[in-house]
Amino acid sequence: MSTTFLDFEKPIAELQSRIDELRDTTAEGTVDIGAEIAKLQAKSDKLLRDTFAKLTPWQKTQVARHPQRPHFKHYVAGLFDEFVPLAGDRAFGDDQAIMGGFAQFRGQRIMVLGHEKGEDTASRLRHNFGMGKPEGYRKAIRLVELADRFGLPIVTLVDTSGAFPGIQAEERGQAEAIARSTEACLAAGVPVVSAIVGEGGSGGAVALAAGNRVLMFEHAVYSVISPEGCASILWRTADKAAEAAEAMRVTAQDLKSFGVIDTIVPEPVGGAHRDPAGAIAHLGDAIQKALGDLSGVGRDELKRGRAAKFLAMGRL
Repeated sequence: MSTTFLDFEKPIAELQSRIDELRDTTAEGTVDIGAEIAKLQAKSDKLLRDTFAKLTPWQKTQVARHPQRPHFKHYVAGLFDEFVPLAGDRAFGDDQAIMGGFAQFRGQRIMVLGHEKGEDTASRLRHNFGMGKPEGYRKAIRLVELADRFGLPIVTLVDTSGAFPGIQAEERGQAEAIARSTEACLAAGVPVVSAIVGEGGSGGAVALAAGNRVLMFEHAVYSVISPEGCASILWRTADKAAEAAEAMRVTAQDLKSFGVIDTIVPEPVGGAHRDPAGAIAHLGDAIQKALGDLSGVGRDELKRGRAAKFLAMGRL
């Protein structure tokens, strides 16, 4: 699959287009221009490195939303064995935006759950673009409590623009479901490791991210509201989204300095979408280290540490 270039990557796209044209010429056997291709490729690689070394918060938001970034199903396939999906909230139905189940992670039995956005039109509609409904968060509560009962560590993968804002979700108690999901994560007597792998939007993200360790990809974003939403409130126009992203401090680097997250997980040059396997491997190593750090910690200490971590946020 060819890479979809973002707006700020136009110079890189133009170079890559030129390289592709030259490769087609070489394939036709008319002339050997391998040296020229190598020179242009080196220039393209340097431009890519330089561009991604100084991304603005708004550019990072665009990268975090890239449709070719790995999704929940890719992380499950790349990191977890013997995945057994569990469905339904035992009250209303099964929400496809939030997935989860038992799995094996590098020899250890765990519970894994997270948001699934989908990767094409049909799957995005089926998974509601990763925007959970109340039954999704109640399913998450059920899985967290099940893991707690069996003493299984919990790994959550967060990638959502926010909980579904539709009237049906409000009628079924969206706010209450999100609050109770957050409460369930905070109350679990087992290690909880959460990873922000794309967008971490509002309460819909926090409901699965109240962990002992919070990891975050270096080009992911995490905020109480989307930059467009913030701009619409403050400036009455979404055109100020770039300014809003800057002011909101949505990047992993900012959030690490504030103590909101614990670990920044490196991405391959150019973002996780350019090398999904590499990104997934980096995340796996970070999850393994976090679980190792929490291994042997008692139930009460896990709860106290988790509560203290979140209560300390925002204190001067």
